[in-house]
Amino acid sequence: MSAKKGNVQVGEHAPAFTLHAQDGAAVNLEDLLGKGWIVLYFYPKDDTPGCTTEACSFRDSYEAFKDVGAEVIGVSSDSADSHQRFAARYHLPFLLLSDEKGAVRKLYGVPTTMGILPGRVTYVIDKEGIVRHIFNDMFNSPKHITEALRVIQSV
Repeated sequence: MSAKKGNVQVGEHAPAFTLHAQDGAAVNLEDLLGKGWIVLYFYPKDDTPGCTTEACSFRDSYEAFKDVGAEVIGVSSDSADSHQRFAARYHLPFLLLSDEKGAVRKLYGVPTTMGILPGRVTYVIDKEGIVRHIFNDMFNSPKHITEALRVIQSV
């Protein structure tokens, strides 16, 4: 089953993409599939209060994700350099990918808030690449972590 551009739904295959991580390396979603769950979370901007809270919550729960065979990946339109500073400042152990033109955000159909602010959406993807859960909540960033863990642990 293939995803329709801009409207990824539960049960569909996660659209493939390649983006650069905070260390400048190209990361291809297809290369990560088959190794375990992927928690792909889109967030508005590095070093903002809600995004810092969310990233630190993922960091603090990172071992719990690893224990259930999941990798956490954050995506925003910030540059790889910005991600590198953000990851270093808050000791983030997971990948942060740079989607500077917003192409992957559009591909997944991540909405904007108030028409201008990039949305906060988490996709839980199984090792076959199927989207198993989508959680969209702009203002309750810690719930993205609890929702993702709940879904993976319930399988």
